[in-house]
Amino acid sequence: MNAGRIKAFAYVTTEKATLYRAIMRVFMQSAERFAFHLRPQEIFHEIRTSNVFSGTDLAEIESALAQLCEWGNLQTHPDTSEVRSVEDFYKQRYVFQITHHGESAERALEVFATSSGRDSELPASALADIQDLLRDLRQSSAEERPDCGKIHRNLITLRARFDELTSSTQAFMGSLQMKIDLQHVQAEQFTSDTQRLIDHVETFVAGLRIAGDDIAGIFRSIEGQGLQTLLQAAAERSIVDGVAPTSERFHQAIEEWRSRWESFREWFISRPGCPSRAESLRERARASIPSLLSLITSINDQRINRIDRSNDWRVLARWFAATPSDADAHALWKFVFGLYPARHLLINDATLDQYEAHDASADTSWLDAPPLRIATPLRVHGNYSRTGRLRPIIDRTSEKAKLAAAAHEEAARIMNAQSRFPTGCRLRLSELENLDSREFDVFLDFLGEAMSANVLSDDTAEILSSDGYLKVKLEPTRDGRIAGIHTPDGIFSGPDHWISIEHEGAK
Repeated sequence: MNAGRIKAFAYVTTEKATLYRAIMRVFMQSAERFAFHLRPQEIFHEIRTSNVFSGTDLAEIESALAQLCEWGNLQTHPDTSEVRSVEDFYKQRYVFQITHHGESAERALEVFATSSGRDSELPASALADIQDLLRDLRQSSAEERPDCGKIHRNLITLRARFDELTSSTQAFMGSLQMKIDLQHVQAEQFTSDTQRLIDHVETFVAGLRIAGDDIAGIFRSIEGQGLQTLLQAAAERSIVDGVAPTSERFHQAIEEWRSRWESFREWFISRPGCPSRAESLRERARASIPSLLSLITSINDQRINRIDRSNDWRVLARWFAATPSDADAHALWKFVFGLYPARHLLINDATLDQYEAHDASADTSWLDAPPLRIATPLRVHGNYSRTGRLRPIIDRTSEKAKLAAAAHEEAARIMNAQSRFPTGCRLRLSELENLDSREFDVFLDFLGEAMSANVLSDDTAEILSSDGYLKVKLEPTRDGRIAGIHTPDGIFSGPDHWISIEHEGAK
């Protein structure tokens, strides 16, 4: 980036930024009256009309003008309009004029000031305007002698509406993401405006979906019947005001308008591997709605069940305020914080008897209370424990035997239940007829594995039991029969299947 363009904004952040901004506004207002050369006395007069700079003198204005010239915002020209003698000619007098960099910086600051404080919204009206402009262009592209002025006006307006659509959608989605990310900072405002925000997004997404398909069709129609005609008409109109229109400038204008048309087209027509901007906008907007709803739920939960230190302190303060007496407040303090006097610790039986004999209360000063007689090992090592016999090791042999017997019995029951399903043969489920509780549990294990393998279709599947010991093969009978199995809890019925069971690894 050009360093001169960066320096053109230096006057905004300096110590005398207010004075520099006022001087630059004087030049911008004079340019609107087509007065471009200003003398220091004229600038001084305009500045003094403001009460803010009533104490500013001409020397300070001249110093500020020199600094603005150094930054590239202003430039000087010799002032010879009031030369009456040779002495006047040799006196250095200058007029000041704003530069292109200075004017661009001021216009950028004006745009920043007007757009930064404005709430961003999704421009649904821009979609309708784009549709109407494209319909007019499609009609013009089909004419034998199109109106160049009308085409140029429509393209200029179309570019402005696309620029507004781009900037507004980007600003809105950016502010929406910021609200989602920083919702804990402005939770009150966030929750109060969220429903309106969600309705606004849903309305725009629905309108974008309908208008986007129509706009994409108009684009394709124009490109199929006369896009080059529109570009040539717009280019011809663009170079009319030029000082010296040439064929080279004409072809350059065509390419400029073609590039703009491609940028318009990318908004609503996708390319391979590159979705259109409208599609990307719809996806981001639709994805933001669940995020907003989840944030509302989170904020409401925090309000209802707010658990934090500040809330705990407030609740505790209300408890202290509600205590009927100071004694109750002291009791609550001891219960909450556990800050009891150290003399309540029991060192040994002798010290306990001594304190009970002296009847020392909790508020007795350490100077008046009897001394603590701590044992020597406790003073030296910081820990003291009485020596004695070690506790006997508990024999858990009988409990382990009971657990082993229970595990063996459970394994035997499972093996007996599995034996109810003969291995190496093929039978129908309906032939099982009756199953006890343990056998039915094993059967449900087989059926659960079958459902996870999706064998309830017309395909045959082989599965392993949950312990990996048996391989079960289920095949539909395809005869429409229903199998009913009687159990202690009732009748289990379903489509009949062939079942064959083999030990895993059997030949």
